[in-house]
Amino acid sequence: MSAEEEQVSTSAAAFGSTEAQEPDPHFEPVHKLTEADRVQVQTGEEGETELFKMRAKLFRFDKANSEWKERGTGDMKLLQHQGTKKVRVIMRRDKTLKICANHYVTSDMKLAPNVGSDRSWVWNVLADVADGEVTAETLAVRFGNSDNANLFKTKFEEAQKINAGLTSSSESAAAPPPPTADDLSPQEGSSSSGALEKEVEQPKKTKAEEAAEDAARAREEEQAEAAPPAADEPPPPSYDSTTESK
Repeated sequence: MSAEEEQVSTSAAAFGSTEAQEPDPHFEPVHKLTEADRVQVQTGEEGETELFKMRAKLFRFDKANSEWKERGTGDMKLLQHQGTKKVRVIMRRDKTLKICANHYVTSDMKLAPNVGSDRSWVWNVLADVADGEVTAETLAVRFGNSDNANLFKTKFEEAQKINAGLTSSSESAAAPPPPTADDLSPQEGSSSSGALEKEVEQPKKTKAEEAAEDAARAREEEQAEAAPPAADEPPPPSYDSTTESK
């Protein structure tokens, strides 16, 4: 073996031994994360009860181009607020969780079957706020099968009845019936009747009527002065009788 070959073999052996002894560094973290360190993401759905949840694909109708456009794929939900009890439709896209549908379920919405599909529904929305602004939309949702689609329709109609009942009850509460006479105490009844009498305006009298009343009042005063005194009252002393007594 020549000197050059011996040098190459020596270098190769040294390289192999270095590769075999290459260290694998491991560093302990300075601060270990706990459950308290996790960031809680607020979605705005914490105070709501889930009435329906099913994976679906949502479309919107573009009136300018007269075509359907896909809005996203994700979980279609019906959520009821725990305080107001109102039910809304909300849907978020997968992964990004961006909202693609967000509106209340109202009684004027009607789910119509999509042409040629038994697993898709179409409805009109007057106030959808998925994009942050109130817009009128025509939406279509498509589920995996007809059973899921029918279940959504059932839950959707139940939500309509819930919201309609809340609207009627709030209107009746805003305009309570007036109290009856039995609800008022005698004191309250007299004071209220007196107030009502004060509120009634008396018709204004004409000048001729006022003059006639003044003349009648003057005649009554003259008759009262000319009337003889009563038997049990002595007549007033005259001037002559006063002089004679002196």
